[in-house]
Amino acid sequence: MYKKILVPIDLAHKDRLAKAVDAAVDLARHYGAALVVVGVTEETPSPVAHNPREYAQKLQAYAAELAGAHGIATEAKAYSAHDPAVQIDETILKAIGETGADLVVMASHAPTIGDALVPSHGGKVASHTAVSVFLVR
Repeated sequence: MYKKILVPIDLAHKDRLAKAVDAAVDLARHYGAALVVVGVTEETPSPVAHNPREYAQKLQAYAAELAGAHGIATEAKAYSAHDPAVQIDETILKAIGETGADLVVMASHAPTIGDALVPSHGGKVASHTAVSVFLVR
């Protein structure tokens, strides 16, 4: 049913994304799909990496770790942005098109009153793509 599953990753918060990553890995194993790990970093030094190239290497290492631990095909796609927090939605949408992903599995948060002012990334991605989006809380 699915051939390529995209999972957005923030390397600074991998531990908080475990449920979404586990769901994506499970679906990739079930369908024999490849898992595309997508990350967005700053163009300037950050706590995760000194530059976008180092970030891409760390994202690739994380994807390889998932492949080895779970016996699935993975690839990594790193993007850099001036302000990742603002550009994350458009970058995920770009990655969907560039990678040919047919499912996005991403972490979400419990809805709050603040969502009326600042909508969730998952909601924005789901409303602007033709592929299925699975939000994991």
